[in-house]
Amino acid sequence: MYEYGDPAGDPLLFFHGWPGSGRQAALLDEPAKQNGFRIIAPDRPGIGGSTRIAARNLAGWPNLMAEFADVLAIDRFTMLGVSGGGPYVLACAATLPGRVQAGAVVCGAPPIAELTSHGALSPLYQFLLWLFHRQPGLVRGLFALARPFLMWRDAYAFLPPLRTLLPGPDREILSDPETFAKVFVCNQDAFLDVDGLFEDAALYALPWELPLEKIASPLHFWHGVEDSNFHWSLAEEMAARLPTATLRIIEEEGHFSLPIKHAGSILAELRRENERA
Repeated sequence: MYEYGDPAGDPLLFFHGWPGSGRQAALLDEPAKQNGFRIIAPDRPGIGGSTRIAARNLAGWPNLMAEFADVLAIDRFTMLGVSGGGPYVLACAATLPGRVQAGAVVCGAPPIAELTSHGALSPLYQFLLWLFHRQPGLVRGLFALARPFLMWRDAYAFLPPLRTLLPGPDREILSDPETFAKVFVCNQDAFLDVDGLFEDAALYALPWELPLEKIASPLHFWHGVEDSNFHWSLAEEMAARLPTATLRIIEEEGHFSLPIKHAGSILAELRRENERA
């Protein structure tokens, strides 16, 4: 578990992306202080130093978070999920209506099992899904092959040129060495346990099995037009399914740039929700 922001602020549970870890929330530290939030960012089971859980699924996440909040003596909380953390926000909102004040889904992953086509996903995700449905063991094998390179002490020096493969907004934001380092260390955390990383990834290909129609808390979706991981139309479709949702599609922002550059605005929006509650 990692904590950022204002230690005396309102509790905000941060759900990290994939591959990533709770340290991703470090990118929100200063905006959280400015908006009066205490960010609490757990690693998911099998990520970082967190213990794996047998037969884990998305629908079981809210119970884990309810127990987690009880241990921390937190009654009600706000949530923010980035990328692969988005579905976990929806899971808690659907299952813990009495404890969730509001939530934000930023560049969130869609319900992949419901998609009739994978054309709105990045080519890498399309390939991994194709392989997962045919030879899931090979996906785990690819993660195992990548692990030594990512854990190599000099890997950081070789990765920055790969920014050229990203859309302009993401390439620009990751050109800052400090920002890139914060993103890179989260990826290293994720690859500490290949089995945990694979189990975490596999959940995205499975049906969510969530009572989304029961969501009553305000939800705010943010997505960039230049997001190359998940096309913005996927966020539009999900927000349209939820009567409590608002949607902001941001021009000239990508998958990495939006949550970093607009963190202050996202947290200010959640602050207003807390004040209305």
